[in-house]
Amino acid sequence: MQEDQRPLAGIKVLELGQLIAGPQAGCVLAYFGAEVIKIEPPGSGDPIRSWRKLDSTGTSYWWQSIARNKKSVTVNLRTDEGRDLVRRLMAEVDVVVENFRPGTLEKWGMDPATMREIHPQLIFTRVSGYGQDGPRASQPGYASACEAYGGFRYINGFSDRPPVRPNLSLGDTLAAMHAVIGVLLALFGRTRSGRGQVVDVSIFESVYNMMESVVPEYSAEQIVRQPSGSTLTGIVPTNTYLCADGKYVVIGGNGDSIYKRLMTCAGREDLANDERLADNAGRVKHEAEVDQAINRWVNLHDSAEVLRILADAAVPSGPIYSVEDMFKDPHYHARGSFEPVSYSGGELQVAAIHPKLSDTPGKTEQGGPALGQHTNDVLSAVLGLSDDEISSLRGRKVI
Repeated sequence: MQEDQRPLAGIKVLELGQLIAGPQAGCVLAYFGAEVIKIEPPGSGDPIRSWRKLDSTGTSYWWQSIARNKKSVTVNLRTDEGRDLVRRLMAEVDVVVENFRPGTLEKWGMDPATMREIHPQLIFTRVSGYGQDGPRASQPGYASACEAYGGFRYINGFSDRPPVRPNLSLGDTLAAMHAVIGVLLALFGRTRSGRGQVVDVSIFESVYNMMESVVPEYSAEQIVRQPSGSTLTGIVPTNTYLCADGKYVVIGGNGDSIYKRLMTCAGREDLANDERLADNAGRVKHEAEVDQAINRWVNLHDSAEVLRILADAAVPSGPIYSVEDMFKDPHYHARGSFEPVSYSGGELQVAAIHPKLSDTPGKTEQGGPALGQHTNDVLSAVLGLSDDEISSLRGRKVI
């Protein structure tokens, strides 16, 4: 068998918890070669298995993506024997990823301080709503609430309407990406120190990390950035424009030379060469005038024509895509953005995980595993349990 050349090959990860943030982090680690052992409750498994659209077996299509490349092991963590099994597994892996409410693993005697005495090299990655300490640490933190607390919901949407959420669990995915970054940093740090550490990731802080200049602007001048609809405060022009065919396009013409090319495309050489609008500061002062000119132009043309003209002039622009549009677009396919997995109904496509690595790329080897599919193999190979011992645990409803 050819040696796995992916960058995380040989790294063992134990994934605890369920739903999105922790499991999405495990998904990325598994994609790039880590052996991810996912612990699930017997009988029910991770709730994601039955969320959103389901296949003919009652398993979600989402499961095939978020649980790809993982090994499913069932353990009843509500039993002393189950917790002991997981502690033993912790002692054999490089990384633990967990997203229980803070204090849960301490109560079960499976926390970093306890495990450090057994396994000093263990990297303990903890994902929660509000972090492992502070006044809010014990509060339940779903993405919806944490996106609001982290500042994102306040500035998202239109000033005359309620704050808008995207139709995704954005905070969870951002937290997952931060967890992956933390794991990689801790693995790199371990090569120098020989010791593991705790990676503390909160959903709200992962959202907060997106706030760009919001904090320093408030600190210096008490400016509270407000929602701005489809524009970007302080940067002009960048907006969404309606074309003659009823489709919207996004145009970002905020660079000084780009702005001139954009206005020339729009037949407004007067505005392209207007000294008032020569730099971003001037365009911000006259935002309504600039946007009105662009709107008048795009309103007269179909979206494809607008995008063609702007592409020829090297003005950043693009369509607003649905997933159907993505599947039809040759660039997505040229970039390898879809990967096949087998499931009960045949084969479906899941999204490739980025970034792309030239020499050691990640890959989808398999879709989400059946519940407990790898329990016997993992307990035998990692903990050295015999078939009789595994059967006895199953009989006592530990696994």
